[in-house]
Amino acid sequence: MLAALAALGPQWIAYGMSFLTLGIFWAGQQTQLSHIAEGTRDLTWIHLGFLFAITLMPLSTRLLAEFITYRAALGIYWLNIFVPGVMLYWSWTTPPTPTSSRRHPDEVRGSICRRVLIAQSLYAAGAALCFINTGSASRPSSWCS
Repeated sequence: MLAALAALGPQWIAYGMSFLTLGIFWAGQQTQLSHIAEGTRDLTWIHLGFLFAITLMPLSTRLLAEFITYRAALGIYWLNIFVPGVMLYWSWTTPPTPTSSRRHPDEVRGSICRRVLIAQSLYAAGAALCFINTGSASRPSSWCS
């Protein structure tokens, strides 16, 4: 049984990646929601779109784990990280309705927007590095050369 569990190593790593990524997005969404006193229909639809993108994360992570050397799998995985980031940014920049009490100090608004943009930039840079040569990155013998 230990051999079978060891053979699943890449899937365990993918599961860990998926869990951490989902945790990061969950923390970001919770931070945003703690600053929103009243929702709107538009905000609800944006967050439903965010939730839909999040539900695809285990699928795209598993695809990446199964096809680690394929750039298409990497592109799908990165797209699945990009879309929730866009949704979080969109939900934060959607203007409140006149009846909404969603008012934020400029430093809070700027801080949350910067966090989303920095995180998305780091994810994009990581994906770009992987696009350069996905084949050698997946072989442990090439890690030290």
